[in-house]
Amino acid sequence: MMDTYRQEQNMYVEQAELLKALAHPVRLCIVKGLIEKGGCNVSTMQHCLKLPQSTISQHLAKLKAENIVSAERQGVEVIYRVHNQTVKQLMAILF
Repeated sequence: MMDTYRQEQNMYVEQAELLKALAHPVRLCIVKGLIEKGGCNVSTMQHCLKLPQSTISQHLAKLKAENIVSAERQGVEVIYRVHNQTVKQLMAILF
């Protein structure tokens, strides 16, 4: 078993980082909402979550850093979407 761990250590580290990024109630809510809506902007998230824009932006930055969400500029707004298929599968299991 330890040989398997050593051989696949990078995979375990990557998956642990992914889980850490999701391990916050606000981030879970953001990801769940983005999956359900297919994507939205920060203003929509702010209205739903009743949190300051700066708080939501900090959480989105963490999700972007871990390649969970992507951002696409559409005119003057930025639309966020969950593009990580593993995360979509995890969310389906959780919720």
